[in-house]
Amino acid sequence: MSRIGRTPIDIPSGVEIKVSDNNVVTVKGPKGILERVINPDIGVNVDGAVINVTRRTDAPGHRSLHGLSRSLINNMVVGVTDGFKKELDINGVGFRAVKDGRKLVMNLGYSHQVIIEETDSISIEVPAPNKVIILGIDKQEVGQFAADVRKKRPPEPYKGKGVKYTDEVVRRKEGKKAGAK
Repeated sequence: MSRIGRTPIDIPSGVEIKVSDNNVVTVKGPKGILERVINPDIGVNVDGAVINVTRRTDAPGHRSLHGLSRSLINNMVVGVTDGFKKELDINGVGFRAVKDGRKLVMNLGYSHQVIIEETDSISIEVPAPNKVIILGIDKQEVGQFAADVRKKRPPEPYKGKGVKYTDEVVRRKEGKKAGAK
């Protein structure tokens, strides 16, 4: 059996989980409500304060869905209790970010400003001109939004200028050497 799939998920206090017809899992917590359709070949059982995820057979397709389904449900529980966040750093001379209402306004070395608007489920914080924090309850949405912000000016390998994740390591390259033969 899958090591990840067979691990039970503990339900913290203040979180309600409902599994309705067609395997629709709804998780309601202090930060919001998340809903996801789980494959019908995967069983989701709520036993008191624990969720168990089971699979129907040992077919390779069911085995691969077992751990995935458990991880998705666990991320929903973590999202409605703690939430998720991604931190981005902006490096470069004149590169900076400012929050203007619900908009993130970035100067990234282009002739124009790059403007990205918050969504209903994503919030943006700018604690410093070179730091952006993206917060939300859906792990996939937070990661995709952070990737879209990073895509506006990915870090380049020669000087390291651009938008990068805080924990990302940019491998630096050596530039041209003058007079090398």
